[in-house]
Amino acid sequence: MFAQISGLGLFGLNAFQVDVEIDISRGQPQFDIVGLPDIAVKESRDRIRAAMRSCNINFPVASVMINLAPADTKKSGSSHDLAMFMAILCAMRMVNDIPRDCAFIGELSLSGGVRHVPGVLPMVMLAREKGVKKVFVPAGNALEASVLNNIEIYPVSNVSELIDHFRGIKKLTPCEQFIPSAASYDDPLDFAEVKGQPVAKKALEIAAAGGHNALLIGTPGCGKSMLAKRMPSILPPLSFEEALETTKIHSICNMLTDKEPIVTKRPFRAPHRSISQVGFIGGGSIPHPGEISKAHNGLLFLDEIAEFDKYNIEQLRQPLEDDSITIVRSSGSVSYPCKIMLIGAMNPCPCGYYGHPTRKCTCSPKKILAYRNKISGPIMDRIDLHIELSPVTYSDLTSDKEEESSAEVRKRVIDARKIQEERFKGTSIVCNAHIPAGKIHQWCRITPDADDLLRSIFERLNISARSHDKILKVARTIADLENCGIIDRKHIAAAVQFRSLDRDIISE
Repeated sequence: MFAQISGLGLFGLNAFQVDVEIDISRGQPQFDIVGLPDIAVKESRDRIRAAMRSCNINFPVASVMINLAPADTKKSGSSHDLAMFMAILCAMRMVNDIPRDCAFIGELSLSGGVRHVPGVLPMVMLAREKGVKKVFVPAGNALEASVLNNIEIYPVSNVSELIDHFRGIKKLTPCEQFIPSAASYDDPLDFAEVKGQPVAKKALEIAAAGGHNALLIGTPGCGKSMLAKRMPSILPPLSFEEALETTKIHSICNMLTDKEPIVTKRPFRAPHRSISQVGFIGGGSIPHPGEISKAHNGLLFLDEIAEFDKYNIEQLRQPLEDDSITIVRSSGSVSYPCKIMLIGAMNPCPCGYYGHPTRKCTCSPKKILAYRNKISGPIMDRIDLHIELSPVTYSDLTSDKEEESSAEVRKRVIDARKIQEERFKGTSIVCNAHIPAGKIHQWCRITPDADDLLRSIFERLNISARSHDKILKVARTIADLENCGIIDRKHIAAAVQFRSLDRDIISE
């Protein structure tokens, strides 16, 4: 007896079709699974036997061979359980023939329940591309999968429901498409709570408007972390395409919930400086996303960035340039997207008080230089805005002046992003920070006065070509915030102001 069922597999972020082929023949009773299964897949034999007993179905006393095709692609995880279970029932003629436009995803429990599995969204997206019309998924994954249109999603709580469905006893009802509501931005952390620091606030507004990386540097207690943690309240909303991209990564990491089956707000990730290399970059025998990928289309905040493992920080070079990271293992390579805004915060020296107007620094010049050089030149070169914060004065803290709220700042950020959306229509670029080098002069047009200023700065400060491009991109964003079509001298001057740490911090 032979049967073939459609399943789906996942390696990293890459989903692939799996044809579950089964042959039941006379011979010594045995149950074999071939097609490069890992241990979790092989263990499904016991789960399938137990699930069949729970339904009062006798496992065939015969030679049972299951092939997971393509046979040269490694199969991992427990998501193949349900497809193999249905293949056995189909081969035993316990259910009607299953159409080829149906696919199955799910892990079986010993009692016949169908358990939640990670990575359902990217698998269902592939199924839709391949012409699959119906996908049977665990009930716990149904909302996540139902965000897609043009495909029917059937939630399955236990295998008895599935058997009754294909026997025609009681049909399962497909989910309605899940339409996410607009994300709420009533964040409890608001810019209005931060006293003083007008320059830093303006710089972070520019960063949010153009998607730029930024480094906050200042003495302890000046508000670096306070400002960075309020950045989500001024970030622009996710587009639906960005939300799907981000949700795919969160689905693989098992971070979705029934209340939030799709990511509707830009991620904010703030890992501790003790994080491991695998946790930060991603990896494992089957490479999983790290923090830099979990922050895709959002913000990665590294508090006390100089205290992070230097290897981790240096690994940011490729992601900050290419918006992706490739992890290579013996089992294969996986590329994860990581289009992120990097916000770093650091003290000016180990004791934290170098340059403080009233407190004396206790660090030697050698220690100060060693501390600052923990952020290498290539990494600093990739950071668009270098923001120096002064200590907050008593008059700032006790002032009755009403500070600008996040809602007001966010409105200007959204208006600037709309200008960029119109500018980059028809391209894959979403904000000024991601303008490729070859398009800089097309989209960053400047006046003759601005060009003269930029030329003199380039020659006098000996900045790199990358820093030159960063200045133009930041100036483009500053002009967008002022609704100016062309970059003027004042925009270049403002952008250069935020590159001062190139020489003051690293080259000192």
